[in-house]
Amino acid sequence: MTQNAIEIQGLQKTYQSGRNAPEKNALKGIDLDVLAGSIFGLLGPNGAGKSTMINIMAGLVRKSRGSVRIWGFDQDENPRQSRAAIGVMPQELNLDPFFTPRGALEVQAGLYGVPKSQRNSDEILDMVGLTDKAEAYARTLSGGMRRRLLLGKALVHAPQILVLDEPTAGVDIELRQMLWANIRKLNAERGMTIILTTHYLEEAEEMCDEIAIINQGSLVARDSTANLLRQMDAKCLVIYPMEPPKTLPSAKNIHVTRRNDGALAIAYHANETTAENALSAVRDAGIAIRDVKTEQADLEDVFLKLTRSA
Repeated sequence: MTQNAIEIQGLQKTYQSGRNAPEKNALKGIDLDVLAGSIFGLLGPNGAGKSTMINIMAGLVRKSRGSVRIWGFDQDENPRQSRAAIGVMPQELNLDPFFTPRGALEVQAGLYGVPKSQRNSDEILDMVGLTDKAEAYARTLSGGMRRRLLLGKALVHAPQILVLDEPTAGVDIELRQMLWANIRKLNAERGMTIILTTHYLEEAEEMCDEIAIINQGSLVARDSTANLLRQMDAKCLVIYPMEPPKTLPSAKNIHVTRRNDGALAIAYHANETTAENALSAVRDAGIAIRDVKTEQADLEDVFLKLTRSA
């Protein structure tokens, strides 16, 4: 057991596009630690370097510079142990169409050197909901079932760290809920460290203890989810008037817009004014309030602010 599941220092990856083409710096000196037992979000726009980092951690891509330790094992000194400590559920549906789910798990376990007496293929099939499809060819499985099988393949060697690369991209709500239930179970019952990349920011906000945001190969933010949300002090007071107002409220440091449903959205910053001042502007405009609610910044606002500024 180690305090940090992953320790990355000065990680760089440079690609040479062609003989006369300039080099492309996919990763520009990333420093990142991931606490053991946490659910960690790795976010960034397309082409930011997330997949490159994941592939380096999994031992599939060679780094240009820097050091990577997986579960306390240095990749350069102990490559086999570091690879055995991590399982990756890739974004691409890379399955052999002529293997059954049980056969695919057995082959994957064999590749990791798991003895037959220690394999738990049936347990994994049950967990991912593929018991009734255990002997069906992979080519007959739906897209959602194939994603379940990819999760199962990542778990055959009982890794301490599980990396999920866009696991719910293009899946239905039922499958998404099943996947997240399994992830929470693995984290809570086995203490498995989960690293998640996703474009569904509401999922990262709900699931992740900590989040790192990568943009253009550089780390632009790394903090707890709560602290990242505190960076955005933007507030919105939504007023539902008794009758449509003829004029909109106005006051210093507030911005009022009328929504399609007739509500008035009053935007302000908490460090500039208060909700009471916003409500006072509504009363001064002679508007009777039928209902009111507040809206706060979410992870999408933080993400856009950090990636645009970078």
